[in-house]
Amino acid sequence: MADNEYLDTTNTPDRTRTSGAASRPTSRRHALRLSAGAAGVALASGIGATAAEAAGRTKARHGDRVRTYVLVHGTHSAGAFWTAIGRELALRVHRVVAVDQPLHGTERFVPQAYQTQDLRALATEPSPVAALTLDDFERRVTGAVRRAARLGDPVVLVGHSLGGASVSRVANAVPELLAHICYMAAFCPSRSMPSANACSDSPEGRRGIVPVDQFVGDPAKLGVVRLNWRTSNRRDLAVFREMICADYSDVGFLRVLEGLQTDESMTAYDGRAVGRADTWGRIRRTYLRFGKDRTVAPELQDRMIAEADALTPDNRFTVHDVPDAGHLGPEDPTQVTDLLLGLRV
Repeated sequence: MADNEYLDTTNTPDRTRTSGAASRPTSRRHALRLSAGAAGVALASGIGATAAEAAGRTKARHGDRVRTYVLVHGTHSAGAFWTAIGRELALRVHRVVAVDQPLHGTERFVPQAYQTQDLRALATEPSPVAALTLDDFERRVTGAVRRAARLGDPVVLVGHSLGGASVSRVANAVPELLAHICYMAAFCPSRSMPSANACSDSPEGRRGIVPVDQFVGDPAKLGVVRLNWRTSNRRDLAVFREMICADYSDVGFLRVLEGLQTDESMTAYDGRAVGRADTWGRIRRTYLRFGKDRTVAPELQDRMIAEADALTPDNRFTVHDVPDAGHLGPEDPTQVTDLLLGLRV
């Protein structure tokens, strides 16, 4: 695709409503309060390097200002989730920093029993990931934003799924360093739903798939949601595929599974991440709405958008619908890349 072919849709109306696939509520084990344990699964589709830097400070064509995109993954994921999108952004002469959260990506914890597929041992093997909190995630992303801002170009902060909670936290902490924030099928907690868990436990959130039967071990005892992505169980694989990327090819789905990590902290799901009107609320913001998402259900996406707009009616979300996309977005990343390139700064 030539540099002048990307779509700038930022001047379109706030949203064009499109209907997504109908979703049926999924039963949950409320005693565990694990709704976001899987409903917050933001899953990696890429492999390879976790960050890309566009060389030099050359201006993009047509007078566009060079930006630094700071990209935040969600649970069970890593900065490698952004590999294909980040590569294209860098080739368009922008900087890209794909953050690995603590104990994710290049630092990830791999249970020994996961490598050997000893499922009995996997159900009880302790995990250091259990100690992580949303504070840890916020500090990691805020550090990346601070370093990016020193370069002097506009910083665009993008979060996918649970990464949205970090976006809201960082936007509260350093709003002066951010030119635009973007939620990609991501949690955007509000006063009525102050955490990712609360979002997922809402009536709208319960329309998403929660793979309770696929949890390995007792999350309440382990302190993590543990999933066995290497399973050979056809039913489990079907649930994973429907939940995150039903529209992907067989090869694409296997690549997704290869990029996932087993454990995610339970505590992070309960971290409060409500944007404040005087900080987060003054930054331009965009929501990429995925119409066939079975993890962060479209109905939940709509409610989060509406509640954010009610808090700051003079600074509303610009919403772009991708009506046929599941939780990971289209297998071909071109459309998402074009939308990110079109964000106003």
